[in-house]
Amino acid sequence: MIWIASGKFLMSGTHGAGDDTEVTLTHGYWLGRTEVTQSQWQALMDRLPIPSHFKGSDLPVEQVAYDLVMEFCGKLTERERAAGRLPEGYRYTLPTEAQWEYACRAGTTGIYAGDIAAMAWIETNSGGQTHSVAQKRPNAWGFYDMHGNVGEWCANWYAGYPGGKVSDPTGPALGQFYVVRGGSWGDAAGACRSAFRNWTPGNSSHARLGFRLALTFQGASPAVTKASGG
Repeated sequence: MIWIASGKFLMSGTHGAGDDTEVTLTHGYWLGRTEVTQSQWQALMDRLPIPSHFKGSDLPVEQVAYDLVMEFCGKLTERERAAGRLPEGYRYTLPTEAQWEYACRAGTTGIYAGDIAAMAWIETNSGGQTHSVAQKRPNAWGFYDMHGNVGEWCANWYAGYPGGKVSDPTGPALGQFYVVRGGSWGDAAGACRSAFRNWTPGNSSHARLGFRLALTFQGASPAVTKASGG
């Protein structure tokens, strides 16, 4: 996982809805450098068959509904905490939409975080399937496949942006759909933009949808820093 320090960026509405929001992330967090792979999934969820349509140990796991993803996060948290490898107050979970986009942009402000053809498996170059993670070019912060390969669940419910200036947004308390970010192997480049938002019911599970782990502090102030955490 890669440490991301606190910072500020602009979340812009996908369809120009006039709800541009200046977001400040007040705490750093960790994010997986790749999407969770099938081998990583199987190592923890060995009681379940690998749910993916496309099979391969280094391919991203897909066809995983939101609740099943959160079960994976809970099991990983329990295992790492029991082994003494988890800093106090931290747990594995999904990134919020704001955390996801901040990491995807990696300091950029354009449509993509770089050359989309060099960074992403999308409709025009994927051959109609997923590909092993970390085969394309990473973004400036070292994250792979944030554009394309599989769409990625985010932690929060889908809703319009609040507008103005906000800190650590987590979305509404309740909703009908969860946010999905990044686009997939079956999407056109426009649906893989840094700002593009998608949404889906929590019970959705299909071959274009996977996830990436976050490790975040659940409390008032972080217990560790980049130097002391792990």
